[in-house]
Amino acid sequence: MRYNQEQLWAEAVQFLQLYHNECGLEKERESRLQQVQREIKQTGTYEHTYEEIAYGAKVAWRNSNRCIGRLFWDRMEVIDARSVNKSQEVFEKLLYHIRYTGNSGKIRPLITIFSPTKDGHAPVKIWNHQLLRYAGYQTENGIIGDPDSITFTQQCQKLGWKGEGTPFDLLPLVIQIDNGEPEWMEIPSDMVLEVQIQHPTEDIFAQQEVKWYGVPIISDMRLEIGGISYHAAPFNGWYMGTEIGARNLADENRYNLLPLVAKQLGLNTKHLNTLWKDRALVELNIAVLESFKQAGVSIVDHHTAAKQFAVFEKNEQKQGRTVTGKWSWLIPPLSPATTHIFHKPFDNTVHKPNFFYSKHNED
Repeated sequence: MRYNQEQLWAEAVQFLQLYHNECGLEKERESRLQQVQREIKQTGTYEHTYEEIAYGAKVAWRNSNRCIGRLFWDRMEVIDARSVNKSQEVFEKLLYHIRYTGNSGKIRPLITIFSPTKDGHAPVKIWNHQLLRYAGYQTENGIIGDPDSITFTQQCQKLGWKGEGTPFDLLPLVIQIDNGEPEWMEIPSDMVLEVQIQHPTEDIFAQQEVKWYGVPIISDMRLEIGGISYHAAPFNGWYMGTEIGARNLADENRYNLLPLVAKQLGLNTKHLNTLWKDRALVELNIAVLESFKQAGVSIVDHHTAAKQFAVFEKNEQKQGRTVTGKWSWLIPPLSPATTHIFHKPFDNTVHKPNFFYSKHNED
C-alpha cells in the first residue's frame, strides 16, 4: 500500500498514539508526533525508532486475524536489519534467523525486519514463501516433493540451482536487491531443524522417509506499521501440529499421504462412509506430534492451541480490546467442533499494524 503525505501522516498518528498510550509514554507523544510530521513534510516519509518497529511488529501479530497462536504476541523477539543493503548481508541475516529461532528445538518467536519501501520501491525482496520449504519437481512419472513448490522450484532452477530430486529437498534462499538480478544461496543442512516423522506404534509410511522442517518462517508477507511498509520481514512462531499433519502432509494437492497411511493401517478405502480418511488423519497427526516431542522441537496440538487462544481472548478483554479473527482460519482442520472457536462468530475487521499478503513491487 502506497500513501500520499496526508494519508501517511494519518497512519503515523494512529500508530504512534497507540504505541505511546500502550507503552505508558504519553508525555513523549506530542514531541514525537511533531518530529514525525516535520520529517514527512521534508522527506515524504519518516523513520521508525527501534522501539517503534519492535512494538509495531508485536502488535501486527496481535492483530493477525488468521492466527490462533496470538497469546504469545508480546514475546516475539525483533531483529532490526534496516541497515542491511547487500545480498550477502541479507543472506547472513536470514541464516542467523534460521539458526537463532531454531534454538536446539526450543523455538523462539522471531521477526527480522529489513529496509522499508521508499518511493514505491522495496529495496530488499525475498522470493521464498517461507525461508524453509521443500522443492517440488514435475517429472514424467509424476510430482516428486511438494506440489505447492513447483513454480518456485522452477524459478530456482532457472537461476542455476539444482536439487537432488528427493521428496524433501530444501530450497535455497532467493534474494533480490533493488532491481538487480536475484541471487540464490544454499542453506547449510546442519543449520536446519528437521524432524523425522514416525508413528509411535505403526509403520504408516511403508518404510518411506517422511520428515518436516521444525520452524515455519513466513517470508512473503508485507508488514505495515504506521503507514510504512516492510516487504522483507520474515517472521515465525512454532507449528500447530495440524498444519503439518492435516495440511502439508495430508492435502491431496500437497504430499497426499492419507491413502498410504490408510493402506498401512489396513483400512477399508473403497467407501467414504468407513471414515478411513478421518482415521488415517488422526494417526498421521499423532505421528507428527509424537515425532516433534521425541525430537525436542516445539509444537502445539490444536486442542491446546484453542485453549491458549481462549486465554488470549480473556487477556484482550481485560485490556478493553476486541479480538478480531477470520473464523475459517482460526478453527483447526482436525475436529474443529471440539474447540470453543467453532461455536462462536468473529469480527474479521483488519486493524493495523498488521501483516498483508503482497506481490513484489505491489507499491
